[in-house]
Amino acid sequence: MSAEALPVAAPADPSLPQAASEVQTNLNYVWTILAAALVFFMQAGFALLEAGFSRAKNAVNIIMKNVMDASAGALVFYCVGFGIMFGTSWQGLVGTDGFFLTGTGEQPTTWVYAFYFFQAVFAATAATIVSGAVAERIQFSGYLIFSVLITGLIYPVFGAWAWGGLFNGSGWLEGLGFIDFAGSTVVHSVGGWAALAGALVVGPRVGKYAADGTPRAIPGHSLPLAALGVFILWLGWFGFNAGSTTAGSTAIALIAMNTFLAAGAGAATAMAVTWIDTGTPDATMTLNGVLGGLVGITAGCATLTGPFAILTGAVAGLLVVYATRFIETYVDDPVGAIAVHGVCGAWGTLAAGLFDSSGFSLSQVGVQALGIAAAFLWTFPVSYVVFSVADALVGGLRINGEKEQLGLDQLEHDVDAYPEFGPNDNAKTPTPAV
Repeated sequence: MSAEALPVAAPADPSLPQAASEVQTNLNYVWTILAAALVFFMQAGFALLEAGFSRAKNAVNIIMKNVMDASAGALVFYCVGFGIMFGTSWQGLVGTDGFFLTGTGEQPTTWVYAFYFFQAVFAATAATIVSGAVAERIQFSGYLIFSVLITGLIYPVFGAWAWGGLFNGSGWLEGLGFIDFAGSTVVHSVGGWAALAGALVVGPRVGKYAADGTPRAIPGHSLPLAALGVFILWLGWFGFNAGSTTAGSTAIALIAMNTFLAAGAGAATAMAVTWIDTGTPDATMTLNGVLGGLVGITAGCATLTGPFAILTGAVAGLLVVYATRFIETYVDDPVGAIAVHGVCGAWGTLAAGLFDSSGFSLSQVGVQALGIAAAFLWTFPVSYVVFSVADALVGGLRINGEKEQLGLDQLEHDVDAYPEFGPNDNAKTPTPAV
């Protein structure tokens, strides 16, 4: 998404006849709303992916976090986040109006509604990335505090720097020519670095590390669920990337093709690397390879040619494997969110500068690197502080070892995801009438 590429109020071409102009305007609205619905559907994908990669005793807790990321996120972004991100800018840093979608200048009111919806589902995506990294051991109430603050403050502030000019703002990063068409850094790296902060604050799951610090595998309960989640995310990503035109135009063709190619390259590379390394094509890494390729192409999807989209996705697939292994040595991330979104988001943003179809420019690469660094230096420390404050407010974010063994579904929600197979069958099953 870039100020140069996007119409800020979906205007029709003034050179078109009146009837054609109205049709184009209506098409812009329809495409934007449809794309936003696809991005919203990605919440289902994240929920299934995270639940599948987690143990059955925590599946309901995963679902609840994803539901509230979308629900609370919609409200908070409406009240506060949209204004901070897209309101009239103060020093290129934050918006100063547009709260509750009021005071939005000369923008048509109906376009404000459409643009808010599209941007709100992006904000919810950034929040939901964090959910998987802290899965299976974080208090639900403490997680909700962070979810509200990432959609209301952390994500919108960086978004204002990079995308504020899409509406009434003017961010300092976009003023330098920063390229991030649909959010490799704005959405995904921000979510990934926040996930890193959360995972560090809550610490690893019980049994994740041996006495000598060697990480142990803790398998999720359903790879089929996780795979279905990945396919849903892949589908939704066409709305994520191609929808960022916010216009029904021929530009979406290249974006959709690049998105498809990069995802395939990411999956193929991740599969090949694990096959070569271990003698077995790893399903989990292959699924995350799809996501790594999608995250990687998100910044440059509108400005890369097909071969460079494949290269970007392939490198992302490689990074998913090795970054996940490296991060796991120090940080417990049950779904690989930090590698997929943080690392691959940074790579994709750099690739958008390296492989820009308008030609290579060292200064552009420098701007891209600056944006990557700014995202980390803003998101990670602020998120770490927010998680630490939430830790104090709720009397400890971390669920203790004994309760963690019981599972968050029972502890937090008093329910089993699969009651027929749950640990408390006998207590839950009524005694048959005699």
